[in-house]
Amino acid sequence: MQQSAFTKKLMHWNEVDNNRPMPWKGETDPYKIWLSEIILQQTQVKQGWGYYERFISNFPTVQDLAAAKDEAVFKLWEGLGYYNRCKNLLTSARFITKELNGKFPNTYDDIVGLKGVGPYTAAAIASFAFNLPYAVVDGNVFRVLARVFGIDTAIDSTKGKQQFTKLANKVLDTNQPGIYNQAIMDFGATMCKPFAPQCHICPLQSTCVGYQKGSVNLLPIKEKVLTKKSRWLYYFVIECGGKTLVHKRTANDIWQSLYEFYVLEANEQQDWTKTQVQQWFQQQLNVSDVALISVSPLQKQQLTHQLIKGQFISVKIDAIPKTLAHYEWVNNSDIHTLAFPKFINQYLETPTAQGQLF
Repeated sequence: MQQSAFTKKLMHWNEVDNNRPMPWKGETDPYKIWLSEIILQQTQVKQGWGYYERFISNFPTVQDLAAAKDEAVFKLWEGLGYYNRCKNLLTSARFITKELNGKFPNTYDDIVGLKGVGPYTAAAIASFAFNLPYAVVDGNVFRVLARVFGIDTAIDSTKGKQQFTKLANKVLDTNQPGIYNQAIMDFGATMCKPFAPQCHICPLQSTCVGYQKGSVNLLPIKEKVLTKKSRWLYYFVIECGGKTLVHKRTANDIWQSLYEFYVLEANEQQDWTKTQVQQWFQQQLNVSDVALISVSPLQKQQLTHQLIKGQFISVKIDAIPKTLAHYEWVNNSDIHTLAFPKFINQYLETPTAQGQLF
């Protein structure tokens, strides 16, 4: 997808369809933007919302925060965790008040020099408060760019961080950087979500590489996924005309070079009802005619460093959609010749699975 087309479509979506409410949205006061960003560093919006409003109510200016007693600020922070954020907040508030005469720094380099402020937070403050052309690169931005441009470089690798930061700045609307940065974060949070993104109504669908290749749920790639202690893997066993979709795992992850079915990784347990399965196929793959055959019992496998949990959702479709055409489609009678991980073989060895595939 051409970068200029991406930017235009995203900004149009933001103007016409983006109605995500947040109390700091559209804010230009650097103190309030800074406060909201620090709160959200390790906290979800729905949890951080109330904390932000209470902080602004108690400490409406950076000078008010700087003058507050440590105990009062920590009490207000109670429940957010990662208390170094709160310590750094106080340190920087007092630095701004005493050393900068209460004037919040207005250049990227000076902002990023504040204690507890990294490149992402500095870019957010610089663009939202001062309209400076710095792109934010957070989890939402990584996900949107990886999927839309089909980038399989690990986002937590040095190469990946450099590649995504470069691309993020290329597609930035330099005339309206603050509005653009908010737009792409909102788009990732409401449309291009980690789990069950709204592909069926996505304005970028026609040119999204991830959608065209059926790899939306495989992106973005993370190098350090092995550090997870528990993972939820849901396998869609998709059958069409006597053939079943398979895929060889090539990423630097568990079960490398072994085969699997179409996989969806979730952060928590999902309840796969007939309605949810049908909605998922419609939203993800634009497949409206899907027959649910079965949902397996919950399976578990303990590996050396992580616990794998998940289920197998067996379905039949009438035609292979273009989003899945690049996958391997193997005759059901040949499934047993492929090398699968133990987790999948346990499912294939059940009578129900054998009856469906063989």
